[in-house]
Amino acid sequence: MRGIALMFAAAGLLTSACGGPATGEPASEPADHGDAAQSTHPTESIEPADPTEPTIPETTDMGFTNPVYDRDFPDPAVIHTDDGWFAYATNSSLGNVPVLRSEDLVTWERAGDAMPALAPWVIGGRTWAPEVAVHGPDRYVVYYTAHDKHSQRQCIGRAVASSPAGPFVDESDRPLICQEDEGGSIDASPFTDADGTRFLLWKNDGNAIGVDTWIYAQPLSDDGLELTGEPVRLIRQDQPWEGHLVEAPFMWLRDGRYYLFYSANDYGSAAYAVGYAVCDGPLGPCEKPLTEPILSTTDDAAGPGHCVLIEHDGRTWMVHHAWPPDAIGSALPGRTMWLTELIWDGDRPVLNGPRAQVDRAP
Repeated sequence: MRGIALMFAAAGLLTSACGGPATGEPASEPADHGDAAQSTHPTESIEPADPTEPTIPETTDMGFTNPVYDRDFPDPAVIHTDDGWFAYATNSSLGNVPVLRSEDLVTWERAGDAMPALAPWVIGGRTWAPEVAVHGPDRYVVYYTAHDKHSQRQCIGRAVASSPAGPFVDESDRPLICQEDEGGSIDASPFTDADGTRFLLWKNDGNAIGVDTWIYAQPLSDDGLELTGEPVRLIRQDQPWEGHLVEAPFMWLRDGRYYLFYSANDYGSAAYAVGYAVCDGPLGPCEKPLTEPILSTTDDAAGPGHCVLIEHDGRTWMVHHAWPPDAIGSALPGRTMWLTELIWDGDRPVLNGPRAQVDRAP
């Protein structure tokens, strides 16, 4: 769950996340919701520190090696700015909102904690799946999930910064979204339509209380700080491969068609995967054209998910996390960050991966 990069759809830049948290060191153990399937985010706030520096991915003139960040960085979301690429993830020993920076999408360096101070409504330790909307060169809005003091549920907040590296500040005394009777609200993902209208997508955390999970969408105010209109349900778990949940929505506009990418099943297992639906607009209706995922476990990577899409030099890439096949659910190295190229077969998205060796670099 958790956490989409935001995009300037159709017109260019989009940044957001598929599949649900941000940059950091080793992941914590999967959350235990009893009989309910697990979501994408760890429940513990402090994770064991890995004293080693991340390995620099091998690159050549033609290709590169995944993962592009080989330390725990769950629920990654990526944006592009004049200062390069920035990636955000679920909380870890690196901070509430760990952030990385890159010039080429392959080699990443740590850039600190993008939100060192938490909002008054937040209990620290469960800051999940941050995704950033770019409003201008000096205005960025992050949407994040955190533990609400009042409801004791995971809920969604938003914070503002003048730099992509932060500090993002949220002085609110309550969350932006908190569906207490539906298990809470997580995995917020911003989307900007071709006409500049802004929307927010998210998931109710129904699997935390044994009820259905829905991907919701609702319009945002121009400044991105308030919801307008009414929330709309887009999709829920209704296919065998999805298990007991859908989460981590990310919307992409291509040739007038709206693609809703999402993750499903237990994030702490090899069954976690990415699917998609096609929508008439940001508020639906949406239909799933397939009965199987388009990105799933391979010999190189297990449980890939919580994705965002980005465009670079005319090519489309999916940024997502995945477990090493021999360390599924392990705190070390945790869920690492991967790049998988997405190509289009007509109007159908196709992914050949995840693969450790990729022939063409971004």
